[in-house]
Amino acid sequence: MARRVTGIAVSALAGAALVVALAACTGSPPDQPSASASPSTPATTRPTPSAPPTLSPQLSASENLPYFDSVNTAVITGKADAGGRDFIDALVVAGFDKTQMEVTADRTTVDLQADSVQFAVLFQGECLVGQYGPASGGYHSAVRPPLGTGGCLVGETRPIDW
Repeated sequence: MARRVTGIAVSALAGAALVVALAACTGSPPDQPSASASPSTPATTRPTPSAPPTLSPQLSASENLPYFDSVNTAVITGKADAGGRDFIDALVVAGFDKTQMEVTADRTTVDLQADSVQFAVLFQGECLVGQYGPASGGYHSAVRPPLGTGGCLVGETRPIDW
């Protein structure tokens, strides 16, 4: 008889456990907020887009590099096969001093398309240097100190006489 009572007792305990487990699964009624929700949780906001870079003549070349880059990438976006004059003209329109610029030739000495073109602006005692072309893997830029000659580009550059 002890065995039979034990079986009934086990069945009763199992039934009670099942009722407790099912009750735990039902959660909060739909009209009540759950314990994890908090009325003070801030709403998610979208980040405010930053303003496009602008020329700041009083700042350093490094601080103006984002603007230099934005001008040059706009040239490339508008004309995938852009040459030296395209970059120089855009930089002038953007406010850089044309008399402080240098550019390499678009064509080689044997009249082939140059693998890349380099262009630079002497700005606040430093050089904003850009390079674009298939051999250079697209567009690249850097801020470098001027050369001992006072210029920014090594080698022969072409006159900016337009």
